[in-house]
Amino acid sequence: MAYGNGDDSVAESAAPRAGGVQYVEAGEGDAGQRLDNFLVRILKGVPRTHVYRLLRKGEVRVNSKRAKPDQRLEAGDRIRLPPVRRAEEPAAGSAAARPPSPSLQKLIAGSIVYEDADLLVINKPAGIAVHGGSGTSHGVIEVLRAVRPDAKELDLVHRLDRETSGCLVVAKRRAALRDLHAQLREGKAEKRYLALVCGKWDLGQKRIELPLATGERRGGERHVAVRSHGQMAVSTFRPVQFFGTVATLMEVEIGTGKTHQIRVHAAHAGHPVAGDDKYGDRERNEGLRAYGLDRMFLHAASIGVDRPGTLEPLHVSAPLGADLHAVLEALLKAPGSRRGAARRRARSAAGR
Repeated sequence: MAYGNGDDSVAESAAPRAGGVQYVEAGEGDAGQRLDNFLVRILKGVPRTHVYRLLRKGEVRVNSKRAKPDQRLEAGDRIRLPPVRRAEEPAAGSAAARPPSPSLQKLIAGSIVYEDADLLVINKPAGIAVHGGSGTSHGVIEVLRAVRPDAKELDLVHRLDRETSGCLVVAKRRAALRDLHAQLREGKAEKRYLALVCGKWDLGQKRIELPLATGERRGGERHVAVRSHGQMAVSTFRPVQFFGTVATLMEVEIGTGKTHQIRVHAAHAGHPVAGDDKYGDRERNEGLRAYGLDRMFLHAASIGVDRPGTLEPLHVSAPLGADLHAVLEALLKAPGSRRGAARRRARSAAGR
C-alpha cells in the first residue's frame, strides 16, 4: 500500500490527516481484501461506524467511482480518502487502553480447535464480538493479537454475529488471507450451521434464495431485510430433529455470506431462529426460556476450505456448547417430543 507522496516506507504508519483529501494506492498485499476492512486498518482511531458512514455518503472512492463496503480491492487501485477526525488516544487506565484481561485471553486461546502455519480456527464463544468497536473494547481478533504479539498479520477471514458461536477462521499470513477470501468469494468454502428454529418445520429440505438489503434502521439499529434491490443470498435448510410443535433443530448450509442471512431467511420462512431478539418471535423466545435457552441458538458447526496455496481439503468442526446441548436435552424431555412421547409410553406400559 502506498500513499500519494510515493513513500512506501511509511505506508503502514502514515495515515490521512484531518487537513484534506488524500489518496492511497492498494499494494499487492491488499489485493482481495474488502474495502471496509482495508479502511478500518489504515484509518486507525476512526470508529468503524464512521468508516461505514463515509462509504454510504460516497466520500470514499475507488478509481474515482463510488464503492461498497464489500468491494474487493485489486493491486494498483487508487482509493480516495476524505478528511477524517480521529478519536483521541484512550486515556491511561481506560478499558480501551488496557490489554484484554488474562481470563479473556485464556478463554480465546483455549477456544482454538485447529491451527497450522497459515490459519487457525476458533470455536468462538457466544457473546464475544469478532472485533472491537461500538462499545466493545476487545473482540476476538484484538485478543488473539494480544495472545500472539509476534504474529503481525493475524486477520479475520470472515465474521460471525456476537451471539453466534462456532467456527471462526483467522489467517496468519496476508497471502493466506487473500487465498481464503478468494475461496469465499467464489463459493468454494463449505459453511454449515446448526440452528434451532421456532415451531415445527414442515417445509422439508428447502433452499431459500432471496435478496437481502442491509443498512435499514429500526430503533437506531441496523436491520437486514428481504428486498428486491438487495444482494442475493442462498441458504439451504435441512431438518435434523423435531421437538413437537415447539422447535426444530436444523442444519443450514450457506452458499453466500451475507450479514444475518440465516436469521433473516429463517424468519421469512416463518420459523425464526430461537432466541433471536432482532428478527425472532418475542413470545416464542420467552416460552423457550423454560427449556434453558437464554441466547440465540445459532452455531457455526463446521467449515471446509482448501489449504491456502494448495488443493488439499481442510475440514474443521466445532462442538456445540454445553449450554445449547442442555437446551436440546430439556426439549427432548418435553411433552410432544418424540423421545419424550416414547418415555411416557414406556412408563405407562410399565405401570400396567
